Amino acid sequence: MPETPPVCLPAGFRFGVATSAFQTEGGMNGPGEPANDWLEWERSGRVEPSGVAVSFWDRYEDHLDRAVAAGCDAFRLSVEWARCEPAEGGYDEDAFDRYRAILAACAEKGLRPTVCLHHFTHPNWLGRDFWLQMDSPERFAAWVGAAVDRLGGGCANWLTLNEMNGYAVQAYVLGAIPPGRCLAFGDLVRSLDHLLTAHVLGHAAIHRRQPDAVVSTDNHASSLYELDLMLVDVLVARAAGVDRGDLRGWLAGRREDQHVALGGTGRADAPIQRATRAILPLDQALPRAVAAVYDGPHERPLDLVSVNYYDPVAVDHLRVPGHRTAGGRTWSPVGQHWDMAIHPEGMLAYLRLNTVPGLGLEVSENGLCNRVRRGRSWPRADGWDRPRSLRAHLKAVVAALDEGLPITGYFHWTLADCYEWGSYEPRFGLYGIDRERGCRWSDLDSMGADAAGAYRRLAEGLRAGDRSVL
Repeated sequence: MPETPPVCLPAGFRFGVATSAFQTEGGMNGPGEPANDWLEWERSGRVEPSGVAVSFWDRYEDHLDRAVAAGCDAFRLSVEWARCEPAEGGYDEDAFDRYRAILAACAEKGLRPTVCLHHFTHPNWLGRDFWLQMDSPERFAAWVGAAVDRLGGGCANWLTLNEMNGYAVQAYVLGAIPPGRCLAFGDLVRSLDHLLTAHVLGHAAIHRRQPDAVVSTDNHASSLYELDLMLVDVLVARAAGVDRGDLRGWLAGRREDQHVALGGTGRADAPIQRATRAILPLDQALPRAVAAVYDGPHERPLDLVSVNYYDPVAVDHLRVPGHRTAGGRTWSPVGQHWDMAIHPEGMLAYLRLNTVPGLGLEVSENGLCNRVRRGRSWPRADGWDRPRSLRAHLKAVVAALDEGLPITGYFHWTLADCYEWGSYEPRFGLYGIDRERGCRWSDLDSMGADAAGAYRRLAEGLRAGDRSVL
């Protein structure tokens, strides 16, 4: 029997966890606290208040120690814009001091930080429909400049906006996050154009201050080309030698490449694909972003391709009202987080599709959800648990490395059970949090598995080249 070849991680490959400010820090939207665009929803009772979240703001050292114990050498966090600029033009330097301390603690503990500058929230004073405003890209770029001016000494890896595609769909199609519109397709298109433009302007703002910075944005992997890969393709088209007048034809070819790679005409989500094509007619839907790319100072306003990989199959997220779910039935036509199908075999296909010559490729989020309601943990209906999911998805990462794909890191979502956009019922953490008894941390996850230990053993084994850990 031939020997199994060792795993060859490239130099600088990182294992990390991804987090976000609003979901973990606490201290937002209460009396006398900074206010973001979730303020009205929390105060009206439309969603559960975020409250203390998991107290990262006050106990960040403990969180970082937990990340190190889970085998991490990288940590992704976000900076809460509303905390740093609580009133227009008035920056809170004490808040920036705390973020600098967090970045310094990352360095002390051997965790390379990646800082995200917009993770689904903005200051309440900007209004609910900030991303529909014509000046939103420029306002965002000004915020980026202010943040990098103050935090650049502790970070060289930046994520401008987290999941702009997921944000726009949830805000303007599904009504799941503020401003909570349903089927507002015109607003979806306009917000995406502004968000992608904001990334281009933010990329330039960072590089004016840090020429060697690594700047990215990540998408929620989706089988709908116009809502995922098209956004990356627009960013890299100019550097790929595509003339502006030829962009539409080139994007059409890229869309066909994805269609074939993901299964062709027999795919179950074909009707959703046709509808998406009508709503987002390739480059015509993104005029400001295309102009920003082709007229901007950087030929390719992207330094790293980042992929958030969960269930990418669009049709999987639609369910028959009244369907069974963990803990009962639900009348929502949109699937719950804890019912998301697990497709580790699909990760390799999406990493191939997102490979751009000359750029590294990172799995910036990947995780599995289960439900905890009123202190009771419900198992997943499909039987998956977190250690199994980690092994399966890291096996796909190794397969991508074996093919020569330029994978630079893998980030698990998330370190500990946190606020999942209106509720604490969805749980994604390597560490479980008992919210019924004072937000106590557990060494196990919320399904009782040693997920953090599993991640540590996988990271240690793969660093040593040992495939048997998979």
